Amino acid sequence: MKRLLFTLCALAFFVACASQPKPQNTSTGDATINVVTPDIYGYKVKATYPHSVGSYTQGLQYYDGKLFEGTGVEGESRLMQVELASGKTKELASLPKNQFGEGIAVLGDKIYQLTWYSNLIYVYNLDGKLLRKVRRAGEAWGLTTDGESLYLSDGTNRIYKLNAETLRQESYIEVTNSGTPVININELEWIEGKIWANIYLTDEVVIINPQSGVIEAIVDFRGLLSAADYTEDTDVMNGIAYDAAERRIFVTGKRWPKLFEVELIQ
Repeated sequence: MKRLLFTLCALAFFVACASQPKPQNTSTGDATINVVTPDIYGYKVKATYPHSVGSYTQGLQYYDGKLFEGTGVEGESRLMQVELASGKTKELASLPKNQFGEGIAVLGDKIYQLTWYSNLIYVYNLDGKLLRKVRRAGEAWGLTTDGESLYLSDGTNRIYKLNAETLRQESYIEVTNSGTPVININELEWIEGKIWANIYLTDEVVIINPQSGVIEAIVDFRGLLSAADYTEDTDVMNGIAYDAAERRIFVTGKRWPKLFEVELIQ
């Protein structure tokens, strides 16, 4: 669990269902703000796969037919390759015992792994060999890529665009729902031109316009993991991966026994 004092704020963005995102003009003095009401989606489970309950999932990425996972917690933070059908894991790298792993992204022939508060980004080859580590100020939570740049969340309502070579910040967007800032932006995934993001401590995934930061849709994943599958160690939903070749979406959670392939429904 991240030790932060804003649990209730994460629930402030829920809105009523609309068939399409609808812009609304709201006047504030002499200014007019264009507000988009997001679509609300449910889900259908298309397939279920085993997932290691020892994995405190922080980042998930499907790349070139392989599933990669990054985990957190001091002493348990690893970069792994996961066999989808069996859930078996192969450790590629492990972080020092005093570091807490966060999101991962695969870009080209490199894997990037964040650390929560150690101010380090690790860069590996696809076999998990450490190529370098880069210092960056501030917390880091989620990571994704559009195939050229990296996008990083830090638990605020901001998502930062980073140069993939220098890992320096180039710009950022502020995530909003109907004009209201949304915090607790966590694990990220780039899916067909949009940024999908877990909202920490909820079962909600938001779909964000990467240019404007506007939330265009919300996916309600309540009930995805059945009550029978919960134990005292089961933690929150976290982890989104996309198989672009087959257009498959995978989601899971921290220490969940299952990983799900899902389809959105309205």
